[in-house]
Amino acid sequence: MEDKLELELYTRPTCSDCQDAKRYLSSNNIHYVNKNVAGNLSLEKDLEKITGNRIVPMFAFYKKGLFGNRKLVEHFIGFENNKDEIISLLKNNEKNR
Repeated sequence: MEDKLELELYTRPTCSDCQDAKRYLSSNNIHYVNKNVAGNLSLEKDLEKITGNRIVPMFAFYKKGLFGNRKLVEHFIGFENNKDEIISLLKNNEKNR
């Protein structure tokens, strides 16, 4: 089983913290799946199920388990306030590749 984490980033186009997070990830060639919740009720429900609220940006880190199942291993709400922890997790993930 791989230790590699998959990142999903829940965002809204009007959120400046979301745009900063996407810029950072893109400029550092970090792969992520952008989940734009604006106007998408299904993604809004997913976001609320994970965090208990609808605040973005939300970083969801998943690990693949047996039989291809994914498990949420960590999530953070907000980029600026959690930047150091997020970067540390991303760097550790790069080492495991």
